[in-house]
Amino acid sequence: MLSAIGKKLQSIEKELSPFETRLLPVSKTFPSEAILDAYEYGYKSFGENRVQELLPKFEALPKDIDWHLIGHLQSNKVKYIASFISLIQSVDSEKLLVEIDKQALKAGRQISCLLQIYIAKEETKFGWEPEEVIQFYQTGRLAEFKNIQIKGLMGMASNTSDQAQVRSEFRKLKGLFDALKAFDILPNSKMETLSMGMSGDYLLAAAEGSTMVRMGSSIFGAR
Repeated sequence: MLSAIGKKLQSIEKELSPFETRLLPVSKTFPSEAILDAYEYGYKSFGENRVQELLPKFEALPKDIDWHLIGHLQSNKVKYIASFISLIQSVDSEKLLVEIDKQALKAGRQISCLLQIYIAKEETKFGWEPEEVIQFYQTGRLAEFKNIQIKGLMGMASNTSDQAQVRSEFRKLKGLFDALKAFDILPNSKMETLSMGMSGDYLLAAAEGSTMVRMGSSIFGAR
């Protein structure tokens, strides 16, 4: 018999089935027991917002879990996750890329990253401006980062009930994602993951081409 969390996961999967969009459960603030519930249902990837919350969960939970860091990441925290993190979705500056590259080298591995793009009309969001990313690619500076693999883009739409605005922001991000595929000839960049959409707008994001939606409260309950 499915647990309550299993039933929620099954329901969301059914809604996403018409799209090529996978679900990333976001386990921030939720206990290890809730994560294990989703893990036993079949999920092996989870998103966390804060390094200090991720570390004890990494230690306590099965080692075949792929951990995604999706929250704002300070450069001085990269060293704590460099040895095991599966994907850093929130790379919001070239300065952060430099530090991830440095710590990946120390850890003896390549770290997969998404570039976080600023698409919302809110000053509280982080990310690269679209034009800034295009310029970064065009200059060829990405080739200097030998220990990083750029796997795609991540973005957060404005927190608004205006669906037309949210749709427009998602389309802007999808357009940039498609444009950057021209640079897939680079050895350390392949645009394959477009992470956009959360509990309040995931179906809209899926319809606009998201390959991954990040959802927490819709699965695990209210925080």
